[in-house]
Amino acid sequence: MAPEGKSAFMINSTFVRPAGFYINGFTNISNAKYFYVFLCFVYIVTVLGNGFLLLVIYLDEALHTPKYMIVFNLAFADLCGSTALIPKLLDTFLFNRRYIVYEACLSYMFFVFVFGCVQSWTLVTMALDRFIAICFPLRYHTIVTKPAIGVMLLCSWVCSISYLALLVKLVDRLSFCTSVVVVKSFFCDHGPIYRMSCNDNSLNNIIAYIALPVFILSPPILIALTYVFISVALKRIASGEERLKAFKTCSSHLILVAIFFVPILSTNIATAATAYIHPNARIINSSLTHTIPALLNPIIYALRTEEVLNSIKKLCSQSKISSVTRKWRFFLLPK
Repeated sequence: MAPEGKSAFMINSTFVRPAGFYINGFTNISNAKYFYVFLCFVYIVTVLGNGFLLLVIYLDEALHTPKYMIVFNLAFADLCGSTALIPKLLDTFLFNRRYIVYEACLSYMFFVFVFGCVQSWTLVTMALDRFIAICFPLRYHTIVTKPAIGVMLLCSWVCSISYLALLVKLVDRLSFCTSVVVVKSFFCDHGPIYRMSCNDNSLNNIIAYIALPVFILSPPILIALTYVFISVALKRIASGEERLKAFKTCSSHLILVAIFFVPILSTNIATAATAYIHPNARIINSSLTHTIPALLNPIIYALRTEEVLNSIKKLCSQSKISSVTRKWRFFLLPK
C-alpha cells in the first residue's frame, strides 16, 4: 500500500466520535452555585415577563401592528432562548449532572445559538422601524406594513436556522482524541468544542469567523448607522421638546442593544485578537448576553410604552366587567 493510502486509512480508522461531553463550568471559583441560583431567578422573571407580554399582544387587537409584530417576535425569541439554555444549565450545575450525550449536546448548541441570532436581527428590525418612523413619518404606514415586517422576520429565522444547521453539521464531522470531551464553558459552546478536535477543523474555523461579521458585527453596525441618520433628522427639528420626545422613543431600544451586544462583542473581539480568553470570562460574558436582555426586554422596551400600558388597563377592565357580569347572571338567572 502506498504511504499516502496507508496514512489516509489510519486517519479514517482512528476517527473518534465521543460518547458525550463533560461541561466544566467555572474553574477555581468558590460559591459558583450562587451565580446559577441568580440565573434561576432571572429565568423565572423572564418567563413571566415575556409570557405576559406575548399574551397582552395576542389578546389586544390594537397591538396587532407591524411594530408589535417585531416586539412579539423578540419576546418569543427571548422566551425560547432562555428556555433552551437556563433549565439545562441549572440541571447541569445545581444538580451536578455535567455529562451530556453527544447528540443532545449538538441540539443544545443549535437551539441556543439560533434564538440568539434571531434576537440579534430582530433588534436590527426594530432599529429600521424607528428609523422610518422618525425620518419618513408621512410614509411610515406605506413602508412598514405587516407583510414587509413578516418577510424580514421570516428571513431572520430562515437564515439563522440554515447557518446554525451547517455549523452543527460541521461539528459532527470532527474527530476527538477521547471518548469524553471536557468543554470549558457553561453549555455546549461551539468555540471550545471545535477547537478540541484532533482532525482538520479549518472549515469550522472559517464558519466561526463568518459568524463574527454576519451575526455579531453587522447588526450593531447597521443599528449605529440608523441612529446616525436619526440624529441628522432630529437636528432639523426646531423644537427641543420634540427632539427629546423622539429620542425617548429610541432610548429603550438603545439600552437593549447595548446590553445585548457589548458582552458578546467584547468576548469575540478579545478571542479574535488574542486567540484565547479565560473560560471564566467567557462564561460570564456569554451568560449575560443570553439571559439579561431577555429579562429586561419586557420591562425596558414594552411595558414602559403607553400603548402596552393602555392595553393592559383595557384588558384588566374587560376582565373585571366579565367577572361582574358572571356574578350578576348567577344571582339573576332562575335556579
